[in-house]
Amino acid sequence: MKSSTLVFFVAATVLSAGCANPERSRNLADPNVSATTLAQQVCSNCHGITGSAVSPNFPNLAGQIEPYFVAQLTGFKSHSRQDPAGFEYMWGLSRHLTDDQVKGLAAYYAAQPPTVQAIEGDHARLDAGKSIFEAGVADKGVPACVSCHGDKGQGQATFPRIAGQHADYLVKQLMVFQRTDERPDGSVMKTVAHELTRQNIDDVAGYLQALPSLSVDGLGGLEFGAG
Repeated sequence: MKSSTLVFFVAATVLSAGCANPERSRNLADPNVSATTLAQQVCSNCHGITGSAVSPNFPNLAGQIEPYFVAQLTGFKSHSRQDPAGFEYMWGLSRHLTDDQVKGLAAYYAAQPPTVQAIEGDHARLDAGKSIFEAGVADKGVPACVSCHGDKGQGQATFPRIAGQHADYLVKQLMVFQRTDERPDGSVMKTVAHELTRQNIDDVAGYLQALPSLSVDGLGGLEFGAG
């Protein structure tokens, strides 16, 4: 085995062990543990202290809106959310959480500064993603992302913040919506995602990851921000 492959394997093993067994840090069955303590001593193993995830395998939670966060944790607890991230990690971790802890975690992450991601990809791909985000894909009947997620991807009502999210995570979730019923509360997204090509998905995910770091100048031009 090449040394680089071995290093990657060891790192991945350590990461997955840390995220799969955070009970070592705090007893999750204790209803008296505060949401802040849970966030900083348990959730941080995968999602970081302030909600900026330690790996693209896990979503950034910083700045996520509270109603959506509560709905997702509730879905994990009830096992109604059945995508791989759900049953591999969150089913077990969420099963003992009280309603107050769930609400407290939602408030904790909503109060964190949203994650600013590195800008990746060329301008053509970012422009293509921007077009999907702002205008949808008209010839396929795909609506603009802004209509539900807000003009800056900040989230609104029960629709999540998607700006600054890991592109890899967004791609995986869009594929879940497209191909399965593992997220039954995402029926709207299933209809939308079904019409997207893989290139569409990659483009809009890349744009959303970069969005907090971009200032938009006109319909086609992108200027790199200071973030």
